Amino acid sequence: MAVSAPQPANWLLLLHNIPPKPAYLRVKIWRRLQGLGAVAVKNAAYVLPKSEQAQEDLRWVAREIEQGGGEAVLCEASFVAGLDDAALRGLFNAARDADYAALAEEARGAMEGGESDLEAAARRLGRRFDQIAAMDFFRATGRGAAEGALAALHARLKPAGAPGPGPGAGPQRPRARTWVTRASVFADRIASAWLIRRFVDPAARFKFVAEKDYRPKPGELRFDMFEAEFTHEGDRCTFEVLRDRFAPGDAALGEIAEIVHDIDLKDGKFGRAEAAGVQRMIAGICAGTDDDDERNRRGGEVFETLYRSFKGKRES
Repeated sequence: MAVSAPQPANWLLLLHNIPPKPAYLRVKIWRRLQGLGAVAVKNAAYVLPKSEQAQEDLRWVAREIEQGGGEAVLCEASFVAGLDDAALRGLFNAARDADYAALAEEARGAMEGGESDLEAAARRLGRRFDQIAAMDFFRATGRGAAEGALAALHARLKPAGAPGPGPGAGPQRPRARTWVTRASVFADRIASAWLIRRFVDPAARFKFVAEKDYRPKPGELRFDMFEAEFTHEGDRCTFEVLRDRFAPGDAALGEIAEIVHDIDLKDGKFGRAEAAGVQRMIAGICAGTDDDDERNRRGGEVFETLYRSFKGKRES
């Protein structure tokens, strides 16, 4: 009898057993999983769409559970009975629809006098929208209503606004440091390495490690990894954080930052048409070599070409 080939895994499944004490650990882990956008398919069984970022995030959650005295197993999964991919996508969309509906209700309440400071409300709800959108893996239908409510709230604000701070001398740049990041680099880490050597530390050396609890040696700086000096902040990827820190006034870098954000966070925040093509080029480079230095070199050429193109467009 012919045996059918196994189906490719589309999901990451976290199974955990958390002890009853301390009681705060269960709440902490639940909040962490909610913040990642994971959905529960059974008691103590949470799912996220398979991706490198989701795998990293869930590994950190598993480590927190184990450090708290619990047990955790993280595995790749394909569901063959009881739930299928369409049903799982429906669970994710239902969760995000609820989030978007709550946000839209808050926005309407703010306009009806629920909050005295509309500008503060708009900023707060805008940040919340970005958080929800980052977890909206399958474009839930409730997003449109939330966007409309936020647009109405912004329309109520006065158009005047103070400009942001202009570029100053900027922070002191590291020099001739060893920059450490996770092995098997992809878009955000490749782009960040290019930015570091191009605009921050021309004599930078790069070191690639596997351990997430790696502790830097004297003279080393970490980026795009757990507890790094430079890594994701809020809804900004590492490249955005580095650009905002060291070259905030460079508009061409700002355009690249939007592309890298859309590739790395997959939230469509900036809707950059170039993102899909750049992602394919980086994927091709990574498919051609496992050597991280070589990936950085070839990927750096891509981002250098992009930078010169955006720079030339603005100067022409």
